[in-house]
Amino acid sequence: MKILMIGDVVGSPGRRIVKEKLPQLRRELDLGAIVVNAENAAAGSGLTVALGNEILKAGADAITLGDHTWGQKEFASTIGQLSNVVRPANFPPSAPGKGWCLVTTPLFRFCVLNLQGRVFMNPVDCPFRAADAALAEMPKDLPVFVDFHAEATSEKIALAHYLEGRVTALVGTHTHVQTSDAVVLPGGTAFMSDLGMTGPWYSSIGRQFKPVLQKLIMGVPARFDVADGPVTLEGAVITFDASTRKASAIEPFRYREPMPTE
Repeated sequence: MKILMIGDVVGSPGRRIVKEKLPQLRRELDLGAIVVNAENAAAGSGLTVALGNEILKAGADAITLGDHTWGQKEFASTIGQLSNVVRPANFPPSAPGKGWCLVTTPLFRFCVLNLQGRVFMNPVDCPFRAADAALAEMPKDLPVFVDFHAEATSEKIALAHYLEGRVTALVGTHTHVQTSDAVVLPGGTAFMSDLGMTGPWYSSIGRQFKPVLQKLIMGVPARFDVADGPVTLEGAVITFDASTRKASAIEPFRYREPMPTE
């Protein structure tokens, strides 16, 4: 079986390429399922019910989130309306939504777990303990795919080794920069530090250059609007055995639109 996990969808450009490409990718890559991180899908910060349904309708089987989960103020009261959408499981216990979900496709069933890192991130509960608690609740015979939304590569690697052999794959999101360290660990867990970004590639990780440079050079606060222009769709294709729950391969994936010519 193959599953495609897609890196952070940024704003309307990212949503456009998801809607255009997911049906085609499912056919061409012979995918059994698609998981999309959409925590930046609503104007670059957060998600809404309407946009979540739009991404699911486009072909995503599950949606993961991250530190911008509550970027749209109404989402805390409406997240429960979305099926197969998870926010980090190590948010406070009273937080709306759920940290993992069970997904049923025509070919197989699997679990998706979302976690957030603590290094250089806003305070959250321990992702290691949250992973243990979530795995204890899940059916024991199903593949488990983890989106670890974190800043530090070291923390991502540490959690991958902590969960090695217990989950089918652990991939990172959040930095918007695709890494070249995809590997299947000896315990049968596929790992990649960061899936990358699904959004405008001629940008500063999806944002317009001018306000970012203003902040970096002058220290003056600026609104970081989503950039325009050609878009990339990045992620990884994971090959696994649904019966053993072990991964056999992980391959980075990138589709990039060319820069328009004059």
